[in-house]
Amino acid sequence: MKKLLLFCLLLIAPLSVSAQNKKNEKTSFEVSGNCEMCKKRIEKAALTVKGIKTATWDIPSNVISVIYDPSKEPIQEVQRAIAFAGHDTPLAKALDSTYNALPMCCLYKRTIE
Repeated sequence: MKKLLLFCLLLIAPLSVSAQNKKNEKTSFEVSGNCEMCKKRIEKAALTVKGIKTATWDIPSNVISVIYDPSKEPIQEVQRAIAFAGHDTPLAKALDSTYNALPMCCLYKRTIE
């Protein structure tokens, strides 16, 4: 009986782990920035949002790739957090005062909308 119970637990455990991993999603979106300082600031801001597993911003393409749990926070919250740090995203624009407070090397060209 103990062997049967142990066998059942060993079969169920990997299934529950893979089910937990399926709730994570990967997405990418554009974030305006220029340099390594921007990269650190953008990634740090994204990682402050609950449910964010990884955040990697690519300097040449200005695209951030995020793995997150959508049941914790919607992706719009990540974009708001990044905008709060001074970087524009498709769904959230940084306040002018925050943008103007960035170091000179981080002042990217803003699109007028």
